[in-house]
Amino acid sequence: MAWLTLIVDTDAKYAEALSDALLEHGALSVDLLDADADTPDEQAIFGEPGEPPPGVWQHNRVSALFDADADVAGILSTAAQIVGLTGLPEHRIETLADNDWVRLTQSQFEPIPISNRLWIVPTWHTAADPDAINIVLDPGLAFGTGSHPTTRLCLRWLDSHLQGGERVLDYGCGSGILAIAAIKLGAAHAVGVDVDAQAVTASRDNATANDVHEVAFYLPNQAPGGQYDLVVANILTNPLRLLAPLLAGATRTGGQIVLSGILEAQAQDVMAIYQQWFDLNTPVFEDGWSCLSGRKR
Repeated sequence: MAWLTLIVDTDAKYAEALSDALLEHGALSVDLLDADADTPDEQAIFGEPGEPPPGVWQHNRVSALFDADADVAGILSTAAQIVGLTGLPEHRIETLADNDWVRLTQSQFEPIPISNRLWIVPTWHTAADPDAINIVLDPGLAFGTGSHPTTRLCLRWLDSHLQGGERVLDYGCGSGILAIAAIKLGAAHAVGVDVDAQAVTASRDNATANDVHEVAFYLPNQAPGGQYDLVVANILTNPLRLLAPLLAGATRTGGQIVLSGILEAQAQDVMAIYQQWFDLNTPVFEDGWSCLSGRKR
């Protein structure tokens, strides 16, 4: 059996109401995504410490799933009228073939070599090199599987620069991959912080799966204070701008910082902010993304 997928871009005023109307008139499921994802206009929707939550995305992509015989255009027309949209919104309808979705999803996630000695290995695979440092990690709700360039950039930095014995803060820890990798690479202790409770739960589960115990994960208002030898933050440019004083304050004098989640075109802007506290190295780029690093004065 095949399905139909309806994709509509709309602004924040109509996104949730349109999603509800589509569900009421036959959609099997509806997802809301940031229509500006992976662009300079990408918007974080989680609030940061000391800042009010930004709320919802301003430009939304509504993706709705229907049975193959559904009158998708008719349902969209009805839903649009209900929420007060004039005319039929610009949209597209795609056919989604029937598949074994579990196997199809798993086939997209092979073991990822980060370096000669560091690999990310999904649980359904056998490690290619049992003697390597293998981080067992499955794709899930939290960001960070090793497949995104920003995660790989941070992992390579950790692999190349950790000396052993460091205290590490991973701010915006997602799946916990960077904190877990830091411990496996010799750090003495790591703390992961994320504004998403699901990410904190996923990070704790991943640490257990990797038999890593020298790490703890928290929501921001529960995290311990203090300063760290290394602070790493793989999030997005706008949160990194807002968090600069907090991340600088969490780094000890002489300690290091690693920042990613930054588009290549935004690297200089972020560097200009963090140069208030850090002597920064030359940025490293991969696939249009940046990794910044430096030492606190």
